[in-house]
Amino acid sequence: MKAAELFVRCLENEGVEYIFGIPGEENLDVMDALLDSTIKFITVRHEQGAAFMADVYGRLTGKAGVCLATLGPGATNLVTGVADANMDHAPLVAIAGQASTHRLHKESHQVLDLELMFQPISKYSSRLLTPNIISEVVRKAFKIAQTEKYGASFIEFPENIAEMEVDDEPLPVKHPHSPEPPGERIDAAAELISKARNPIILAGNGVIRGRAWKQLAEFAEALRIPVANTFMAKGVIPFKHPMALGSAGLQANDYVSCGFSRADVIICIGYDLVEYHPYLWHPTKDRIIVHIDSSPAEVDAYYNIEVGVVGDIKHSLIQISKVASPSTGNAMRALREALIDDMNQHKDDPSLPVKPQKIIWDLRTAMDLEGIALSDVGAHKMWMSRMFRCEYPNTCIISNGFASMGIALPGAIGAKLAFPDRQVVAVTGDAGFMMNVQEIETAMRYKTPIVILIWSDSAYGLIEWKQMAQFGRKSHVDFNNPDFVKLAESFGAKGYRIEKGQELLPTLQEALQNDVVSVIDCPVDYSENLKLTSKLGEMVCPI
Repeated sequence: MKAAELFVRCLENEGVEYIFGIPGEENLDVMDALLDSTIKFITVRHEQGAAFMADVYGRLTGKAGVCLATLGPGATNLVTGVADANMDHAPLVAIAGQASTHRLHKESHQVLDLELMFQPISKYSSRLLTPNIISEVVRKAFKIAQTEKYGASFIEFPENIAEMEVDDEPLPVKHPHSPEPPGERIDAAAELISKARNPIILAGNGVIRGRAWKQLAEFAEALRIPVANTFMAKGVIPFKHPMALGSAGLQANDYVSCGFSRADVIICIGYDLVEYHPYLWHPTKDRIIVHIDSSPAEVDAYYNIEVGVVGDIKHSLIQISKVASPSTGNAMRALREALIDDMNQHKDDPSLPVKPQKIIWDLRTAMDLEGIALSDVGAHKMWMSRMFRCEYPNTCIISNGFASMGIALPGAIGAKLAFPDRQVVAVTGDAGFMMNVQEIETAMRYKTPIVILIWSDSAYGLIEWKQMAQFGRKSHVDFNNPDFVKLAESFGAKGYRIEKGQELLPTLQEALQNDVVSVIDCPVDYSENLKLTSKLGEMVCPI
């Protein structure tokens, strides 16, 4: 068989359902082989969109999402999405065609050293220089991408190698198991937790990757320890859980940071430093930190751990809860009550532009609890992270490692393909929306009825927020938008414009019932940003 046929068989062997990408001259043989495959190729309108779709698909399913491009500019267009997946620890395998190996040694049309280019933004980067290594390289790429901590792998496939004949078979798929946590580390962690007066848990995305959210909720309840989650771990503990504190990461003296300032023991579970830097929640460097994860702790001056429990997170939590004593303090309860009061404000506000609190209240009311909201990056991300209530993990997806704008729309397509029976909403600013707006056509063509909720302010709102806070004036953040309703309709989608505050909830409810893509243009009152900053800066912890 051709090497390209073996390559596709290896992808099938890994359980690949979709490949997101764009055909090109240097991947012609792979594209032809896919015609006889069970894998569905999703033809996108820009390679960045393909990478974001694979990124979110991998994050939601735990199986590596796959994206494909041709050489040169096709491959470079993958870079942002691949970097996002790698830094956010989402499993992804990126594939790029390449020129014939006969011209890789010299200056040549569209040729870059792609293997070298992808090395800094992936866990594994390889080039296929002979057909008989295909089965090994593909197996290794998927194994590394899907092994904790998850990340990206890259394979460069020269066109002349793809044409060659080969007699080989895919390798058997074996999934490694996380090791059991050492007993002495369990006992040491339990002793510190038992002696704590005001312990607090910081739960990160690793809890979701390790499918340990049930064990986390039981651990927190049994030991009566409040839980703050990172942006990327929203829903890791149900908001209705009595120990749930909400999201940490606003970089302000809000309710959750007050909890860290009062804590004597901070228990970090599945926490990645890239999610929320320790100097922001542990500036004093004097608290006891317990690290519970599948991987050893990263070295950081503000993350000097007392005890590290490395192994399967589920088993670590179960074992520690068996021997640790419950906390007797209840100092954090007032924090939770203050957070709930804050969330309930403005839910009945009819004003236009619509306040962020109102947009989130209506979105949460309209969506099923198991629906998936994907937040783009911008000012709206801060509000979604703080106030969008989640009862289940992976129901509010936020990129906060690499934090790339433009992820929400293509990511929503990847989410809808992964879970076609669940509601999917792309929550985006007007700037992030326009970065990958072309993928509306992709969503229409593949009949993925997502809802795109645009928070419109005709500016780079998060940057303006920072500029006003630091300098008291803004600089070069304003722009103009097209008519989003007409733009949606030009793709065959449904377009809505919110002209009264009370229109948002029924519009969302209608859009979620549509069988086509729906675009909602909602003007937002971002003057609330500075009010929130002022409020948090002046607030006294309610304990």
